[in-house]
Amino acid sequence: MDSDNKIPYGKISTAEELGALIRLHRKSQQVRINDVSEISMLGERFIGECERGKATCQIGKIFKLLACLGLEIRVVPRGGK
Repeated sequence: MDSDNKIPYGKISTAEELGALIRLHRKSQQVRINDVSEISMLGERFIGECERGKATCQIGKIFKLLACLGLEIRVVPRGGK
């Protein structure tokens, strides 16, 4: 499946953008929220809130969710690559 081309990987500026990217990536992998919940041991509610861009989601849980989906966060200086 080559749907990764349609996912806007890269600069993320808001919780909403991160959540939308997580949702697109998860769906491109054809993985259901309840499957991610079982694998990551995170609640379905948390995953849904994260995907909807809830700004107060716990960062540790977000890292766990990203790792479960094969994603990572990279921090670079503004304007850097």
